[in-house]
Amino acid sequence: MTKQGITVEVRGGNLEKAMRVLKKKVMREGIVKELRERSHYSKPSEIKREKKKEGIKNYKKKMKQRENEL
Repeated sequence: MTKQGITVEVRGGNLEKAMRVLKKKVMREGIVKELRERSHYSKPSEIKREKKKEGIKNYKKKMKQRENEL
């Protein structure tokens, strides 16, 4: 299994724009989040707790969106 690298083309010497594009791609892939998670050991119970919190947060967000649609 080989991973394909993220590539960004610099057009017209515009390095700032290329950096913004790279940051968006990295965020979309979830690389930053994964690095933070791997930086220290988390107990399985902590991981479970965080996933539950995230699920509740997503549920509340969806309910709020549905409420605003009506």
